[in-house]
Amino acid sequence: MRFASRIRPASPSGRSSWDIHSVAEEMMAKGEEVIVLTVGDSDFASPKAAVDAVTDSLARGRTYYTAPAGDDPLRATIARQQSRLIGREIAPEQVIVTVGAQNALLIASLCLLDPGDEVIVPEPLYSTYPGTLGLAGARMVTVASPAAQDFHPQVDAIAAAITPRTRAIFLATPNNPTGAVYRQDELRRIGDICKQHDLWLVSDEVYAGIVYEGHHFSAGSLADIADRTVTIGSLSKSHAMAGWRLGWMVAPLALARQAERVSTWVTFGIPTFIQDAAVVALETQPDGMPELKEAYARRRQLFCDRLMNVPGVVPHWPEGGMFVMLDVSGSGLPAYEFAMGLVREKRVATVPSDDFGASAQGYLRVNLGAADALIEEAAARIADYAFALHEEKATPTPA
Repeated sequence: MRFASRIRPASPSGRSSWDIHSVAEEMMAKGEEVIVLTVGDSDFASPKAAVDAVTDSLARGRTYYTAPAGDDPLRATIARQQSRLIGREIAPEQVIVTVGAQNALLIASLCLLDPGDEVIVPEPLYSTYPGTLGLAGARMVTVASPAAQDFHPQVDAIAAAITPRTRAIFLATPNNPTGAVYRQDELRRIGDICKQHDLWLVSDEVYAGIVYEGHHFSAGSLADIADRTVTIGSLSKSHAMAGWRLGWMVAPLALARQAERVSTWVTFGIPTFIQDAAVVALETQPDGMPELKEAYARRRQLFCDRLMNVPGVVPHWPEGGMFVMLDVSGSGLPAYEFAMGLVREKRVATVPSDDFGASAQGYLRVNLGAADALIEEAAARIADYAFALHEEKATPTPA
């Protein structure tokens, strides 16, 4: 059987960072206890007001087709929220409601990119970006964001990567997987690059409501590049509503009109009752769930403190988001082997960051969306595993 060339293997090595998650699922299917810190889901329940809104909406029979770009009440609510966050007016017509942020990224790619176009992406990067851009026929050009710079973008390197084929810059702030929160000056300089070279800027800001150090600055705040900026958001992280699959893109009006056409072709609208719940979630908790952010900050402290002086591993304190990057390069094992050994021997599942880019090599991504006790226990098991590797390295081999 022959498949389309746009369908690519998950990894050139033939193995995936998600292999560890699959092993954990197999263990749990056998009744084994595993602490799963892989998928970016949360242990928090979705807001009760949103759940009640779905029940009410269904009871009122709101199960019919919706407008492909989203119903007016939700688009207006998102526009008001975005206007408040960036300090300038966003019209509801600039908002396209999507099936989560991932769908928004794909729609933006299909609208903006032609086969052969190049897209610059600072890495570490979210693992779906290569496939998303590839479906549009574009070529992803990565620019390193080294750990030595706290995974912040190297703006001069981004500028140096521009070629005549460059069409856009895609970025994520706060970043997944690193938690780096891009500073205002960094985004302004990236915006200047976009103006100079006539590029689009697509800013994935799904973690905007979870910032620990400093504050989130949206690329949408840059009025001088408003005509070339796309902002991506969702309820998945800020409101513990990942499974609801409700996201959006905010774009210049001309692009939003094209995105509406693409939405018609790929989704043909979002369930009415989900949109009703989204309106309630955003109106009752416009800045997300404060208790969720507080819990992640507390767990970040618990996890990093426990592993600060463990040989072979070094936690990186995230500025935002819901993950901790754990450097395991000092253990003597590549991240994939460390993670596989950790899940098999200590029953802790993490994501080796091999698929997130060269800057993430040697790291594990650890999700903070589990109860405090599980985070503490996972850190203790990781410490035990790292100590065992350290002792094994230190033990002389018999002659």
